[in-house]
Amino acid sequence: MHIEYPSSETQAWALQETLATQVICEDNFDSISTIAGTDVAYDDATNQLVGAIVVLDASTLDIIETQVVTESVRFPYIPGLFSFRELPPLLSAFEQLTHKPDMIVCDGQGLAHPRRFGLACHLGVTLDIPTIGCGKTRLTGTHEALVETRGASAKLIDNEQIIGEVLRTQDNIKPVYVSVGHKVSLSTARDWILKLTPKYRLPETTRQADQQVNRALKALQAQG
Repeated sequence: MHIEYPSSETQAWALQETLATQVICEDNFDSISTIAGTDVAYDDATNQLVGAIVVLDASTLDIIETQVVTESVRFPYIPGLFSFRELPPLLSAFEQLTHKPDMIVCDGQGLAHPRRFGLACHLGVTLDIPTIGCGKTRLTGTHEALVETRGASAKLIDNEQIIGEVLRTQDNIKPVYVSVGHKVSLSTARDWILKLTPKYRLPETTRQADQQVNRALKALQAQG
């Protein structure tokens, strides 16, 4: 796994532009038996990031493996370049996995990003694994109103381009924002997010990773 870490904002913009051309927006995988979730949190007091990857059985949604990594921040917070900040701890966690997932769901955007290269794209291209972006909030684009029933969706459009889908995963609950990360079509991404949300608004992949990150963050703060 060859990773390039930019040393400046200018280098990061250039690298992002190059990597964005490598995103594959079609289904390019065989069967999916394991699926992973990711989450990253920042601790202000120590200037460290906690990254977690949780691998689930794609059929039962049972946890197979969890890896959590704490690292110092390598890249500053710059809007539009957030993935350069969050990617390093996720890659470190991925390297520790004994069960490599067939697909990854990111707690963040894929193509639904101003420069069409959110964290899900960056992680997917870097690892060469099918990846889906599923954000809690809209980063860019507009969409039509959704009905209040589970499964309702609308295209997310920016500059006359479809960049994702707004998907209601539970009745009368705020929707999520689904987009292609890498090697997955938008319709497949939407279908997987529905499979992963049998009870809650957020996919089980994200929920489990979030719990692991919060637990590690509390332990880190307790040490400080």
